[in-house]
Amino acid sequence: MKDLIDYIEKLKKSLVGRKVEKRIKEFKEISKKSNDDIFKELCFCILTANFNAEKSIEIQNKIGDGFLNFSEKELEKKLRELGHRYPKTRAKYIVEARMFKDSLKNILESNENDLRDWFVKNIKGLGYKEASHFLRNIGFENFAIIDFHIIDLLVKHKLIKRPKTLTKRKYFEIENILKRIAKELNINLAELDLYLWYMETGKILK
Repeated sequence: MKDLIDYIEKLKKSLVGRKVEKRIKEFKEISKKSNDDIFKELCFCILTANFNAEKSIEIQNKIGDGFLNFSEKELEKKLRELGHRYPKTRAKYIVEARMFKDSLKNILESNENDLRDWFVKNIKGLGYKEASHFLRNIGFENFAIIDFHIIDLLVKHKLIKRPKTLTKRKYFEIENILKRIAKELNINLAELDLYLWYMETGKILK
């Protein structure tokens, strides 16, 4: 763990650290926006499941308000045109999620400990990774986004053994390891994710 912590400490003092701070501020600004804007960020996270994050950002920017008003068929067609891997299922999930669109800000005022479970239970297409991703992207700081990039990095540093499947129990076990790393660095899980993602990809996305 020491090598990983030492490397992130160096990143914190570099241009990367300033970019991470800027991105965290941007996440917090989204939480102050309308239900529509928050819903569009939820749609982005539905798109990222088993799909490329950068491509999902591109699709999100091109569809924009279409997430709010396209019919399921229109949305499916647009997702297919833009190259999404699962246009039919993602269009279905997004249209079904609209039932919660106008109450999102109220939902987000619930107890933080219950929020992620609520989104996993009620929004089709969201697992713990995607629900954590959504909450981080709208300003929550205490959820870990665990995908193959993060697992690869933790395996490389011999902090975990590669799991065969990422069950809920295994997700929380890995999240607890990430919490210990974040505590050592005196940062939160949202910041840690951006540093780890940068280490694996050389990029700071969302």
